[in-house]
Amino acid sequence: MYILGISGGYHDAAAALLKNDNLLAAAQEERFTRIKHDPGFPANSIRYCLEQAGIRMDQVDRVVFYDSPSLKFKRIARTILDNFPRSIPFSFRVLPKWLGGELYWKRRLCDEFRAHFGCEIAKERISNICHHRSHAASAFYPSPFSDAAVLVMDGVGEFATTSIWHGQGKSLTQIMQVEFPHSLGLLYSAFTYYTGFKVNSGEYKVMGLAPYGSPRYVALIKEKLIDIREDGTFRLNMEYFDYAIGSKMTSEKFHDLFGGPPRKPESELTQREMDLARSVQEVTEEIMLRLAQTAKQATGSANLCLAGGVALNCVGNGRILQQKIFERMWIQPAAGDAGGSVGAAMDFYYAERAAERYAGPAAGDRMKGSYLGPQFSNESVRTTLSALKATFHQYDELEQLLDVASTALAEGKVVGWHQGRMEFGPRALGARSILGDPRNPQMQSVMNLKIKQRESFRPFAPSVLQEKARDYFELAQDSPYMLIVASIAADLRIPMTAEHERLFGIEKLNIPRSTIPAVTHIDYSARVQTVHRETNPRYHRLIEKFFEKTGCAVIVNTSFNVRGEPIVCTPEDSYRCFMRTEMDVLVLEDFVIYKNEQKNYVETDEKWRSKFVLD
Repeated sequence: MYILGISGGYHDAAAALLKNDNLLAAAQEERFTRIKHDPGFPANSIRYCLEQAGIRMDQVDRVVFYDSPSLKFKRIARTILDNFPRSIPFSFRVLPKWLGGELYWKRRLCDEFRAHFGCEIAKERISNICHHRSHAASAFYPSPFSDAAVLVMDGVGEFATTSIWHGQGKSLTQIMQVEFPHSLGLLYSAFTYYTGFKVNSGEYKVMGLAPYGSPRYVALIKEKLIDIREDGTFRLNMEYFDYAIGSKMTSEKFHDLFGGPPRKPESELTQREMDLARSVQEVTEEIMLRLAQTAKQATGSANLCLAGGVALNCVGNGRILQQKIFERMWIQPAAGDAGGSVGAAMDFYYAERAAERYAGPAAGDRMKGSYLGPQFSNESVRTTLSALKATFHQYDELEQLLDVASTALAEGKVVGWHQGRMEFGPRALGARSILGDPRNPQMQSVMNLKIKQRESFRPFAPSVLQEKARDYFELAQDSPYMLIVASIAADLRIPMTAEHERLFGIEKLNIPRSTIPAVTHIDYSARVQTVHRETNPRYHRLIEKFFEKTGCAVIVNTSFNVRGEPIVCTPEDSYRCFMRTEMDVLVLEDFVIYKNEQKNYVETDEKWRSKFVLD
């Protein structure tokens, strides 16, 4: 039985294809269209999934959408009524779109399949589930657990913004939920907007900025903005927010409370923004911890699964792990809306089929390392490079290729790394990555400013051999999907001097804090990826070779893109990104390309920078 799960309509459209309970392929539409967070119908993603499986669209038994448009419309209607007459402008903005077609979602999907695939899909072959159920299913069903508490936190689905579930075998039962407009995700996004970053994209920046600040607004946030209950549920004071019926995230009352209008994007960051980031991060962590405790008490399970956009807050995830509320934790690598495509498909399979679900530590998770996207043959890579008039070297022996790449890293070069199947989800995990030497104190600034073309304060993540991880990080379990923050091992830290301790904000940036300074944030933390031989043997062997040369089993890993650009997908994407930046070497499948040998490259898209809207 082939089941196609799809997400889209708001942001991060994606498709995932199951054959029974085997996840064959999954990809986000942005990787093909090169439009970050592309919300449109995921035609390219679907086409890729079908090609990977070797089937046609008319061979798909069921299409499952990750959302309930009818329930979402009821929530919008209720919001209009609850806020009338202030909601009149809002109703004029949204009702025509819904009444003009959004409500007739099955018909729209049939039209899309007809237009893109030339086939008729009967409405009876299309179904859907609620948004939070798709998140919960994406967290529990691919996990290695037969019994788990499931915590879903995001902006909003239909009505739910936070929910707790209990997964047992192939069943998934909801226990509680918090409803719109009270949303932890939207609270965090409100501060993202107010500190001058882009909503649904810049939340990572707020998290990365937080350690530079002090939590001086925590008491004010709790007093004025949010009432946090003992069980982690909460209510927002909507007088301070505009997102329910307005065009902004925050109201004038919010601006008055924090001393002025929102920061203008790309303007100078001040201590106020750093303190605001630290404060909302601490409030978020407190709520996450309380919700985790509630999930534990409600289910009695030893295991926790996480999904929803807030589950990408790897600092909060790390806090839950540190508190030892659960014995083990598993986070869906595509925790945002893209992962809903996986959850929708898996939920249908286990709800409709009598098949048992096999899970447990021996089975491992079902996400296959998240390497679920397209892969390109050496023949296609050679054709692409020749068409681009690139100068390249091919290595038939893997060990020789990895020796060249690891030597380049050990010499301080920045290496583009395009290997195997592309990752599914927002993290680069050693398939579409930019790599560097973590021992180099200048590597963070070089990669931020000259390669990624992004803000200098943003930290980079370490990829570490799974078997060596505890030598470098205080990590209680593996972190294959780079979704847990852990502290640097105490014996690797460099103590701050009294002079260093007196520094404020960004002044702290260039003070080395460990023997792997390029991946050590200013609070001695790191967003860790443990690299496993079973899921990515080539990447694992590269780090082994680097370890043999340097004695360091860690490398810097950041996503292969520039700021505002989706992660690269094709060999052409990778070569163009390589040439547009100051990377030194590109390892593209079995080919090595050196920047200083590229004499024939001509940039054919002079407006490429303007296409990638700064996030």
